[in-house]
Amino acid sequence: MFKRTLTGAILSLAASTQVYAQAPNVAVDIAPLHSLVAQVMDGVGEPDLLIRPEASPHEYSLRPSEAKALSQADVVFWIGEGLTPWLEKPLTNLAGSATKIEMMEVNGTTLYDFREGATFEAHEHHEEHHDDKEHAHHSDEHKQDSHAKHDDHHDEHKNEHHENEAHAEHNGEHAHHGHHHEGHDPHVWLDPKNAQVWLAEIANTLAKVDSEHAEIYQNNAKTAISNLEQLINNINQQAHQLHGVKFIVFHDAYQYFEQRFDLSASGAISISDASDPSPARIKEIHEIVKNLKVTCVFTEPQFNPNLVNTVFENSTVDTIGTMDPLGAKLETGKEQYSKLITAMIQSVAQCKP
Repeated sequence: MFKRTLTGAILSLAASTQVYAQAPNVAVDIAPLHSLVAQVMDGVGEPDLLIRPEASPHEYSLRPSEAKALSQADVVFWIGEGLTPWLEKPLTNLAGSATKIEMMEVNGTTLYDFREGATFEAHEHHEEHHDDKEHAHHSDEHKQDSHAKHDDHHDEHKNEHHENEAHAEHNGEHAHHGHHHEGHDPHVWLDPKNAQVWLAEIANTLAKVDSEHAEIYQNNAKTAISNLEQLINNINQQAHQLHGVKFIVFHDAYQYFEQRFDLSASGAISISDASDPSPARIKEIHEIVKNLKVTCVFTEPQFNPNLVNTVFENSTVDTIGTMDPLGAKLETGKEQYSKLITAMIQSVAQCKP
């Protein structure tokens, strides 16, 4: 009797230990953020990636396996509705009970307003830093009007290229941007300082959900933050040699990278959500290329490069490279983020005379 009871107790203890030690199910929207989460979870488990890096996150349909990962998630890390407004409904319907962390709302995150127009030479950047008091105020405003704002924003982008061309797309473009720029540019992960802030938040969140591995999460985050500091210093040294280099990007996704490393794109073919540019915008790009003697332009693997080739046909541009904000050709996982940032500075280096 005693032996049977002891055996049952041991089996019960083993079963409870196995459940207790199991890593939480974690889902992440885009590959660069997935890389940061993977670093924090190293040695405990692996997060699931929801959006393939070769696809645009602005508009995306979850595959069955991705929807399943979301439905099983205990924790979801996502950039925010500014990048993936379509993801809000699946988050509610499929991951209603999960802990959800919107990275653009994390205290300490640096945010920039959308840039106006197709060219950036004379435009100022308006930075917002999410400290506790300031962030609380922003969060209250954001919760009140974010849904209506992004629904309207999405509809306007879909209809932009149907504007009356006789009314000069210039007027239509400015009307469009007037609404679009009410929010913040969502490409926040391209500032590694934001990534450092997020690593701490990711570790804190996972430690609360899975206290058994809290020490591992915290130690991993400290190591990752330190590694990023070294990366930032290395990129700064390379960027110093590239100040003054003029280039055009496919869509306005890079100001966080530019501001962090004191670089400056001369303009973008498409606006921040990568919708089709109007004829007026293309005309503006042609003028800036001519006036500033820009010779370098970048395509993106998430979009058809033929648009870039068409826009710059018979122009002075002689270097058409690739700049990738998501890392389409990089292996997903722990090393992806640092490789992504390194690849971006290497892309800019292609433009150096």
